[in-house]
Amino acid sequence: MDVVSDGGLKSFQRRMQAIPKEARKAVQPALAQGGYEISEAMESLAPEDEGDLIGSITVTLGGQSTPLYSQPGGSYLVPENQVAITAGNSEVRYPHLQEYGTRHHPAQPFFWPGFRLARKRAENRIKRAIGKAIREAK
Repeated sequence: MDVVSDGGLKSFQRRMQAIPKEARKAVQPALAQGGYEISEAMESLAPEDEGDLIGSITVTLGGQSTPLYSQPGGSYLVPENQVAITAGNSEVRYPHLQEYGTRHHPAQPFFWPGFRLARKRAENRIKRAIGKAIREAK
């Protein structure tokens, strides 16, 4: 997953490099499904006025670029064996203001609570897929 602590990300990347390429490919569906589940949790928590914020929550798979102006981080190329979940695009540039609030607008968190809500299930699915891929790799 893209949104993890630096220590966890580096550990995950080291472990993924040790797995045969075929096994890494077999994990892609679990990564994608986990990303979509997390984005659905975020969408369910996002405040809905006109639906623009909910529509801007995007799952970007490895090898693709995230949308311009997306949060967190703007546009970047998602590395192999990762999934990025972002909110915002060139029309919706306020997700961070919604998440953290301003002095005139109270915070209405949706991104990080949605991530925390669905993360464990996604991680477990990925771990099971990795274990299965390793067992089946020859």
